[in-house]
Amino acid sequence: MLKPVAIDLFSGCGGLSEGLKQAGFDVRGAVEIDQTASQTYIENHPSTKLVNKDIKEVSGVELIKKIGEDVTLIAGCPPCQGFSTLKTKKKKNSLKDKRNELIFEFIRIVKELLPTFIMVENVPGLKDYLHFNEAIQELTYLGYGIDYQIINVADFGVPQRRKRLVLMGSLLNKNIKVPIGDSVKQTTVRDCIYGLEKPEETDDSLHSIHSKHNDRIKKMITLIPGDGGSRKDLPQEYWLECHKKGGVGFSDVYGRLSWDQLSSTITSGCLSPSKGRFLHPEQNRSISAREAALLQTFPIDYRFPVLKNKTSLAQMIGNAFPPGVSKIQGEYFMSLLDKIGSVS
Repeated sequence: MLKPVAIDLFSGCGGLSEGLKQAGFDVRGAVEIDQTASQTYIENHPSTKLVNKDIKEVSGVELIKKIGEDVTLIAGCPPCQGFSTLKTKKKKNSLKDKRNELIFEFIRIVKELLPTFIMVENVPGLKDYLHFNEAIQELTYLGYGIDYQIINVADFGVPQRRKRLVLMGSLLNKNIKVPIGDSVKQTTVRDCIYGLEKPEETDDSLHSIHSKHNDRIKKMITLIPGDGGSRKDLPQEYWLECHKKGGVGFSDVYGRLSWDQLSSTITSGCLSPSKGRFLHPEQNRSISAREAALLQTFPIDYRFPVLKNKTSLAQMIGNAFPPGVSKIQGEYFMSLLDKIGSVS
């Protein structure tokens, strides 16, 4: 039986595509503007025709010419920094952020190709913006039944605290419902990274990448209790000056993960303990790039470039859509197709 065809817009390094493929979709096309993310995507999804340019310069006709098939699903994760919680505290700046308009590029391609299904993923803050309501109105006008929910990826078997807004649409089913993943077994940090060899003993070049520190920070890390300890457990002589000020937020920085709990959200700062709770539960180091990818539910053999700039690598992993979530969402779309006995 032929697999239903999908296109991944704003594909990044391929997290969403990986999950859709695991669910049974043939991801034939993708669009990504970033060169490094595109190279990573192609390395892991060589059969997908990826267009490496600004989506504003990409048409539905161009995509169809590349993939040569009708499209069942168009999915995408428009860059979300313009809708982030920190950004929206500065309303004027967030309203001017051009990334907030990229959702209309998604709608434009949907209008051209009219796939059976659509899916958009973003930060929860998107739902409070006029652009989001305008997009829903346009999709409804095109004939799509629409549902959107704020999900917690932990409910989909992803071992981290991470809330996302997911919108799904269907031309076949006006009562489409975003799956909330509540029947999936929750996993922990232990389930994902326990038992990995130490970075200095590994043959996996990605696992060997983690943050490096000066002697004072190294000493401070050794004093943070294992399995969930935090910088607040340190003697005050080891507190950084910025942490001595009253009312300072970000209490998770220089905190250790707990083996039998969820990870904190894997962000673009996931290789730096100064950016969040990203210290290994036992070893005196940050989590490695491989561990961060595993906590995002990428397969252990997923290939990432070994970049000299760890910030770029962390950004690519942290910005990815967890494959474990898109797999379950893809399976839901597949179940709808099974009900009508068609994959067209």
